[in-house]
Amino acid sequence: MTDSLRDELIAIVGETNITTSSDDLEAYGRDWTRFYLPDPAVVVFPKAIEDVLQLVVFANERDLSLVPSGGRTGLSGGAVAREREIVISFDKMNRIHSFDPVDHTVVVEPGVVTANLQAYAEEHDLAYPVDFASAGSSQIGGNIATNAGGIKVLRYGLTRDQVAGLKVVTGKGELLNLNQGLIKNATGYDLRHLFIGSEGTLGLIVEATIRLSPLPPDLCVLLLAVPGMDSVMRVFDRFRRKASLTAFEFFSDQAMDHVLSHLNTSAPFTDRSDYYVLLELEEASLEGAMTAFEDCLGDGTVIDGIVSQSEQQRIDLWRYREGISESITPHTPYKNDLAVRISRVPEFLAAVSATVSTRYPDFELIWFGHIGDGNLHLNILRPDDWSIDSFKAECDTVSDDVMAVVAQFEGSVSAEHGVGLLKREQLHYTRSAEEIEMMRGLKRVFDPNNVMNPGKLLPLYS
Repeated sequence: MTDSLRDELIAIVGETNITTSSDDLEAYGRDWTRFYLPDPAVVVFPKAIEDVLQLVVFANERDLSLVPSGGRTGLSGGAVAREREIVISFDKMNRIHSFDPVDHTVVVEPGVVTANLQAYAEEHDLAYPVDFASAGSSQIGGNIATNAGGIKVLRYGLTRDQVAGLKVVTGKGELLNLNQGLIKNATGYDLRHLFIGSEGTLGLIVEATIRLSPLPPDLCVLLLAVPGMDSVMRVFDRFRRKASLTAFEFFSDQAMDHVLSHLNTSAPFTDRSDYYVLLELEEASLEGAMTAFEDCLGDGTVIDGIVSQSEQQRIDLWRYREGISESITPHTPYKNDLAVRISRVPEFLAAVSATVSTRYPDFELIWFGHIGDGNLHLNILRPDDWSIDSFKAECDTVSDDVMAVVAQFEGSVSAEHGVGLLKREQLHYTRSAEEIEMMRGLKRVFDPNNVMNPGKLLPLYS
């Protein structure tokens, strides 16, 4: 970062909105993955759309690379800056502009924290239903750029389903206003959806019009102990027939071990089980749920269960599921965010477990996920005596075997974490060569000089 380039950036965003301190470069140059050393040149903090437009034009003129940065809670390396890029942080574009009480939409800047939008919606007796463990630090722009899913996809869908309109600055430095909050708009290609899930490779999201949902009715949670994966699927089938489910999560006993240790708390059941299921449902359908519960107990599909009796207990039961990621983070987990059709989950899990265990019997495997949408999270934990580099190299090798199983089951190598750097070379297991070339073509249209998050999602092109 030369003095002249620094001065030009200061002219765009102001001296208080640029930093080259080593601590800031370290913090803003990485996401939750820990396999890549951050090495950005500078971090800038635009405060308005005009700032972003000027930054993109500047990058094109100077042949510089830009890496967008939100809450940096991503798990695929999509927000990592390791090649002296300019990091564009949206921390200071965090305003909620307007609320439409008729359309039930809200216009927000990309740096709005997910939990803050959820709280704002509740103030207006509505809900922003996309929810996950990192809601307290993730930002809406990043959620949109990765099409974040979370724990309530079963009822409300993905982030994509909440986005009524977008303003984006393309890699060319053009401002596009997409869909403008409309419900119906049959006027050709809906470019909005190209930017949702594009991981910042086509342009930068600078404003979003978000649909809010009615407040959910009173909810309760059931935590169930089940003996095996086939039982998990039978529980899902029975409960969704009898109750109005908001979420249906599962996790392994190994995951439970880490959560109990991390929270320094006792196990919820006297006897341990191979798997656990957490269901969230409307209290109005609790009677039907209890009928399903009794049926499952009767034939051994469920071993034991707890029903929340208060809002606090509902929150406490969720901690067993939501605490998994933070509890295993110290073990530098190699994360696999996989998806298959719901009906194929048991055989897929068994096939993947066998593949990894055969190659690396000493690696601990932690399974959890969202059964209601076929999304399974396989986390391989680094043994204490392995270096991070050696562990990642080994996991990269075995990961190809895992992805071959994904391809065999016609699944996805990334259900909700994105591709980023971590899964970039595995994209071909889910996308055909023809699809990848079309994606490259779209990249060239919107970002012809390859300034937008280069090297992420798709390999560099000439």
